[in-house]
Amino acid sequence: MAKLYLVPTPIGNLEDITLRAIRVLKEVDLILAEDTRTSRPLLNHFEIKTPLKAHHLFNEHEQVERVVEEIKFGKSIALITDAGTPGISDPGFLLVRECVKNEIEVECLPGATAFVPALVNSGLPCDRFCFEGFLPHKKGRQTKLESIVEEERTMIFYESPHRLLKTLTSFSEYFGEERRASVSREISKLFEENKRGTLSELIEYFSQKTIKGEIVIIIEGKND
Repeated sequence: MAKLYLVPTPIGNLEDITLRAIRVLKEVDLILAEDTRTSRPLLNHFEIKTPLKAHHLFNEHEQVERVVEEIKFGKSIALITDAGTPGISDPGFLLVRECVKNEIEVECLPGATAFVPALVNSGLPCDRFCFEGFLPHKKGRQTKLESIVEEERTMIFYESPHRLLKTLTSFSEYFGEERRASVSREISKLFEENKRGTLSELIEYFSQKTIKGEIVIIIEGKND
């Protein structure tokens, strides 16, 4: 039956893809990919020959209605991103919302996402947490930080390597330099690293090394 599939892809190690995900990607009529240049090697590795089309932040608004129409006419379509689960700080929300609005079935497969292993591995409470994704780069950054100063749940953030120190410094200013935190990078890859400590300790540590890979920051909630 025609539907939209949200298919998680590996965030590092290719073995992290599920057998079900491989089957679905082989069976659908079309795969929408955030970057076809990134996804093509993955599909080739698993001998997936399904047609591939770009669907990213810069064209999703104009493509959503067309994709919905294709599903209505009987096509099964899978959405993948460069890594992880579609819709988590990646394209996907707009298409899912439009499919739901048009009563099109949406099926999300379980699979890889960066923040879950980072959270569980942090040693910080994970019974209650909030996902904040990427902080605004400029406009709205201060407002966002001020809005979560009193947050008691463990907080999860994504960050790029070249902005890690700036973000840790901002956290130290708003949450206090003794607030416990964890920084995870290169999750599931050969040089995976999970560094735990206070914000001041993490700032000192990462100030002395070259930072590479996608970053997940876990911050302890306010507990006093």
